[in-house]
Amino acid sequence: MSTYVIVGGHGKVARLTESLLTARGDTVNAIIRDRAQVADVAACGAEPVVLDMQMAGVEEMAEVFRGADAVVWSAGAGGGSPERTYGVDRDAAMRSMDAAALAHVDRYVMVSYWGAGRDLDRLGPSDGFRPYAEAKAAADAHLRASSLAWTILGPTGLTMQDPSGLIDVGNPEEPYTALPLTSRGNVAAVVVAVLADDATAGRTISFHDGATPIERAIGVDRDPVRS
Repeated sequence: MSTYVIVGGHGKVARLTESLLTARGDTVNAIIRDRAQVADVAACGAEPVVLDMQMAGVEEMAEVFRGADAVVWSAGAGGGSPERTYGVDRDAAMRSMDAAALAHVDRYVMVSYWGAGRDLDRLGPSDGFRPYAEAKAAADAHLRASSLAWTILGPTGLTMQDPSGLIDVGNPEEPYTALPLTSRGNVAAVVVAVLADDATAGRTISFHDGATPIERAIGVDRDPVRS
């Protein structure tokens, strides 16, 4: 059994992931910012860890990560001010990668979004989505440049539909607005699947709900689109 740290542990995708991992006997330390979220995270079988990642430094994060088999970033500012978006989705995410390296946790999985870093040309400076797009692009680039065994997941728009266990991997240069959506349950299942498959390290996997079983869609026998 493995030990994982999930950053943004109260998010919908995170809680679904926690339930899947703990159900199979893994230990999950779920980082949350608000003590009011403790019961929700504990109900998923995870161990709540209260830490404000926006304020935490690299060494403080590393103390929480130490001893884990992997870190999963599933956190986000959730809108609001551009300053908080940059502070969480870019700056804190980058520090968490540096902290993982400091704590000797080699494996790192980033939950990003379809086409991150490729959509900036079409977003004007006043577009409300631009701070998030810039933040995620910078964080993903920092991760790719790191020494970590990283995997970046790029789902399309998210839904709360029941997971099908079926996805299709595609070309992140295709606008996601013209593509099927992705259930959060399928995203959680993909997180679990890539954690179990070290061959997914060093890959960006862009996907949406589809017709291919997850393990086959991300498997080394299929050679999914990489970037």
